Amino acid sequence: MGSRLPRFAGLALLIALTCFARHASAEPTLIMYCGVDENWCRAMTTEYQKETGVRVQMTRMSAGEIYARLRAEKDNPQADLWWGGTGDPHLQAADEGLTEEYRSPSLPKLHDWAQKQAERSKYRTVGIYLGALGFGYNTEEIKSRHLPIPACWSDLIRPEYKDEVQMADPNSSGTAWTALATFVQLMGEEPAFVYLKKLNANINEYTKAGAAPAQAAGLGETVIGIAFQHDVIDVAIRGKPVQVVSPCEGTGYEIGSMSLIKGGKNTDEAKKFYEWALTVNAQKIGAASGSYQVPSNAETPIPPQAPDLSKIKLIAYDFAKYGSSAERKRLLGRWTTEVKSAPK
Repeated sequence: MGSRLPRFAGLALLIALTCFARHASAEPTLIMYCGVDENWCRAMTTEYQKETGVRVQMTRMSAGEIYARLRAEKDNPQADLWWGGTGDPHLQAADEGLTEEYRSPSLPKLHDWAQKQAERSKYRTVGIYLGALGFGYNTEEIKSRHLPIPACWSDLIRPEYKDEVQMADPNSSGTAWTALATFVQLMGEEPAFVYLKKLNANINEYTKAGAAPAQAAGLGETVIGIAFQHDVIDVAIRGKPVQVVSPCEGTGYEIGSMSLIKGGKNTDEAKKFYEWALTVNAQKIGAASGSYQVPSNAETPIPPQAPDLSKIKLIAYDFAKYGSSAERKRLLGRWTTEVKSAPK
């Protein structure tokens, strides 16, 4: 009798472990690529998990990196949802059929610019926030080194700022792609590339992430950082000596977006998150996490720290053209060859 008890105990343990494994495998799961600030990414996933019990596996990358990842994983998608990051790469992914068509019942609750983002993508993406491009400068460095205060894009190519300007690489960063597309639309393509070559002489580093130049300016690692204005404001609110600038010539802007990844293995869970992310309560998480973009749900309060869009000269940004994968490939190829690789 005593010899049989261990066998029964072992069998019971095996059954219990099998049941646990089946239960664990049945746990709702969502795999998400996130293109905003790390704090906001984590706050979104934590809150959603708390409210729904769905396990969210999140990877944070720049928008350009996510787009490249989707292209590489096209035949075997590894994620279900792409949340956040500049809208142009979302449009480019839609153009290539990397994302799924989905018409949210919440669309009528969104600002016109968010609905238009969905329309131009044939409902393969949707706008979740808006942010204006600009730059920030370190006020202490400007003062102590007796440098002129920059107010315009044209100021950034002044010889006084040699090796004192930082921006991201548009191959990886959605922010920098917006900057490249903005310069082309503001100036015309040929004058824009003349400008970019002159700017290259003043660039000390092309960073991987779009918010990094704002952070570097705040730390005094660079005098000027080209970034979205809300990223500069976030650095300033954290107590760093940085001043945000809306360039005098005018500037472009982003429509941060969200897309369902074609072929994702957890489509139903992705759609549930998609709907949740368009609600007022979900969109309030951005400001609470230190991200001060304008939310897309018309009922979501605009953070008081957000740039006042009525005081910014926004260009008529051509999202259809600069959201196409062909234009992206062409302009990035030209920028990499003629600008980044050019001797200083």
